[in-house]
Amino acid sequence: MFTFFKKKNRVEDIEWLGIDVHSHLLPGIDDGAPDLVQSLDLIRGLNNLGFSKFLCTPHIFAELYPNNPDTIKTALLEVKAGLQGAGLDVVLDAAAEYMVDENFRVADDLLCLPGKYVLIEMSYLSETPGIEQVIFDLKIRGYHVILAHPERYSFNHADPLRFSRYKEIGVLFQLNLLSVCGYYGKEVKQIAEYLLENELYDLAATDLHHNRHLRALSTAVTSGFLHKRLGNYGFKNKELFS
Repeated sequence: MFTFFKKKNRVEDIEWLGIDVHSHLLPGIDDGAPDLVQSLDLIRGLNNLGFSKFLCTPHIFAELYPNNPDTIKTALLEVKAGLQGAGLDVVLDAAAEYMVDENFRVADDLLCLPGKYVLIEMSYLSETPGIEQVIFDLKIRGYHVILAHPERYSFNHADPLRFSRYKEIGVLFQLNLLSVCGYYGKEVKQIAEYLLENELYDLAATDLHHNRHLRALSTAVTSGFLHKRLGNYGFKNKELFS
C-alpha cells in the first residue's frame, strides 16, 4: 500500500513549468537539432513530458554560429510548418542566445524573448571582460538581462558569492534542468544547488540540443525527481511568458 500511494502522489510530468525558455530545437543553424525530422522528434518528446510552449534560442556566436534574424526566422517558419503537418498543437517562437564576447554589440534590434528579455551567455572558462558594463548598456536600452545557466561557468565555482554581484545589477538567472541531475558534472550540480538554496534563480529551461538530453530529461521527469526537487520553486516561466 505504501508503494501504491507513493507512486500515486508522484508528479511525473513537467506541466508545472510548462514553458521552455531556452532550447536549440530549430534545425541546422547551430549545435542543436540538425534537421527538421529531429526538431519535430525533440518537440514531440518534450510535449509528451508536459511542455506546451517553446521559446527557441539558437546561438548567435560570430565565430561558430553567425546567425541573424533571417536565418532564425527561416528555421522557425520551417518548424512551424512541420508542426502543422504533424498535427502537433504547441506554441513555438524564437529569440536567441547571445555569446557576449569581443564580437557582441549592444543594439536596439536584438532578438529577445517577449518583453525585451535578452538571453546571454559567456565562455564557460573565463568571465567576459567588462561584462558588467555590457549588462549596464543593455539595461539602459530597456532590456531585461537573463544569464543562461550560471551554474555552468566554472570561473565562479571557487567564489559563489560572485553570483550575488550579478543579482545586485539586476540580472535574472536561468537554470538548466539537467544541472540538478548531475548531467554536467558534480561541481555544476553543487553550484546549482547553492543557487537554488539561496533562491537566486528566476527561470528554468531544458537547453535541449539532442536526444541524449531528451532521454536524461525524460528519466528525471517521469521518475518524479524533477518535481520533487524543483516543483515548488518559484520559477517565473509562466508569469513572464504565458
